[in-house]
Amino acid sequence: MRVLLISANREEINMPTLPLGLGCVAAAARRAGHDVAFLDLMLVDDYRRALKNRIADFNPEAIGVSVRNIDDQAMGSANFMLAQAAEAVELCRRLSQAPVVLGGAGYSIFPQSALEYLGADMGIQGEGEIAFPLLLSQIEAKKDLATVPGLYLRGHGQQAERRFIRNLDALALPEPSLITPPDLQNQHYWLPFQTRRGCPLNCSYCSTSTIEGRLIRKRSPEAAVQELAGWAAAGFSKVFFVDNTFNLPEAYAVELCRRITAAGLKLNWRCIVYPGRVSRKLVAAMAAAGCKEVSLGFESGHPMMLRHMNKRFSPADIRRASDMLADAGIRRMGFLLLGGPGETRESVAASFDFVEELNLDALKITIGIRIYPYTKLARIAVEEGLISPEDNLLRPRFYCVKDLEAWLGQTVAERAEKHPNWFR
Repeated sequence: MRVLLISANREEINMPTLPLGLGCVAAAARRAGHDVAFLDLMLVDDYRRALKNRIADFNPEAIGVSVRNIDDQAMGSANFMLAQAAEAVELCRRLSQAPVVLGGAGYSIFPQSALEYLGADMGIQGEGEIAFPLLLSQIEAKKDLATVPGLYLRGHGQQAERRFIRNLDALALPEPSLITPPDLQNQHYWLPFQTRRGCPLNCSYCSTSTIEGRLIRKRSPEAAVQELAGWAAAGFSKVFFVDNTFNLPEAYAVELCRRITAAGLKLNWRCIVYPGRVSRKLVAAMAAAGCKEVSLGFESGHPMMLRHMNKRFSPADIRRASDMLADAGIRRMGFLLLGGPGETRESVAASFDFVEELNLDALKITIGIRIYPYTKLARIAVEEGLISPEDNLLRPRFYCVKDLEAWLGQTVAERAEKHPNWFR
């Protein structure tokens, strides 16, 4: 079949994003024998014209649309990005008779409500490397779609339970030329690279387990480094390991770093670290392999708030990890999520005092926490009457302790004024 895959994201949040996940789906579809065309709407000036021309030239028999972001998670001025994806889907349906299939991380959080809002024919929740080629074969053979894992049909709901891929090494890999932007040397481009999927930590507000499941599934370090070498040869020298917790499990992370060093790839990379399990052995291996910056996902500096968020570390653990990274010459970016359940003026002040002591290289401050379905935060919001049990949460809703929001805005502004490397 002729299959057109479209990355619908047209927004930059912190940095321009390359659609590597959709590239993996494209590689899987090509391996299955399909003729695949690829269109990244981030890289075109006029997305309507680009879509119109690609559909006219390629005449697709199926169209896949990847939805990365629902909104920008900013309380008070949330940008509902799904409206952009809706425009792309509507244009596809108007210009082609091919079925439109949704996928991507954003879609996977809201498989039913996003499908209805966007008006596509169907969508796949979760990993598409196996489900999408199977869907294409069923469509091509005009067979029943009820066996496709994670498939939702508009108006008919979920067809089959989703499945999580255990053997990540067996998956097809995208060709670098598929997603390489024309201005690759732009200093803002980082290659998103994933070595593990799934997160068992169950933080109270996080949607990762809905997207990837709770079981950590790992690529072999050998396969991961071999693919990294291919990207390096294609001109990518800056890599962002998007694993939700790069340091878990630690033995795996150490081995991965050692293999990167042994391969002589000369990469400049960043990652996300869970502050609870960081050792000097790991930090030394990361620095030797080219790690230049770490996002420390601690979200609060107050013990009570860490417990409310279901964080499995203490302020002392955060300080120890931060000091080790600084000693190794690795930049540290911290995050504060303010206003969650249990937050008080005292806990906010303690968090600010704590991060000032850390002397981080950068700090991102967020007031209010985006409420996602199937989370502890969503259950609390229902219990407190902030949201209805029937609210699908597709339109962004936020939790902020009552009567704290205005004070938080003023306090954050006053604190941040003294620190040019703090931002909202």
